[in-house]
Amino acid sequence: MKQSENATEAALTSGGRYVIKKLPEVTLAFWIMKVAATTLGETAGDLFAQTLKLGYFLTTIALFGMFVITLLVQLRSRRYNPCFYWTVILSTSMAGTTMSDFMNRDAAPKYLPDGAHALGWGPQGLGLGYPTGAAILVALLIAIFVAWRYTGLTFAIRDIDTFRGEALFWAAILVSNTLGTSMGDFLSDSSGLGYGGGALLITAALAVLLALKYVPAVPDVALFWAAFVLTRPLGATAGDFLTKPTAKGGLDLGTLGSSAVLLTVLFALMAYAHVKDRKHGPRLHEHRAVAGDA
Repeated sequence: MKQSENATEAALTSGGRYVIKKLPEVTLAFWIMKVAATTLGETAGDLFAQTLKLGYFLTTIALFGMFVITLLVQLRSRRYNPCFYWTVILSTSMAGTTMSDFMNRDAAPKYLPDGAHALGWGPQGLGLGYPTGAAILVALLIAIFVAWRYTGLTFAIRDIDTFRGEALFWAAILVSNTLGTSMGDFLSDSSGLGYGGGALLITAALAVLLALKYVPAVPDVALFWAAFVLTRPLGATAGDFLTKPTAKGGLDLGTLGSSAVLLTVLFALMAYAHVKDRKHGPRLHEHRAVAGDA
């Protein structure tokens, strides 16, 4: 392992043509961890906002602050660290849950947990509704991609190797996870499909994306981002299915118990990814200079 690290440093200092990757390989394990993290984000966000009755406003502020802290740790890291990366994914999922709820919901009793008459301090929602909230988030996500395109930096996760590119990547992740929450809640609460029907619809859409992967004319980058957005509502519907009362079609496992189990699963997956990454050593790829690289 030590020899591998020394060889890596030599390659970097001698030619300067290779850089250490800071983002993971997109494999089946990646998508399993993504769904686990986004499902935990849903249950944990609801745990703070609803079960602990902190409310959407205070919880959004706290979880957004957590996102900023975890993001700074990830950005300052010199190489890919599974714990750093997936902690940011989790924090964007939790923050996205309450940000979506704050945008779309209001203080109506149907949005409050049983027996609660109020949540936390401050306004409990803007009451925009799922269609309006989703439209705003779609517009914001498009704006990020347009700005990203304007920089000339790559959209491919395997080739992102600059500070600016990674910052744009995480901005898109935060907005896409918030958008995914809105989509999942709409399917579960307002579409009439329920938790099971919503999950089946999203699974079918993901199956279509998987089939399109074998169509040469469809760019892999577009499929990645479409799948990334869609796995968030899958996590949202799965989280609601675990925590909501049986009268509403859920399993009524509670936000605390569900979050604890999901956190254990995610930690186990992160530990496995960390051991595997250390075994193989730092991953290098050839750096292709692009205008706007930072």
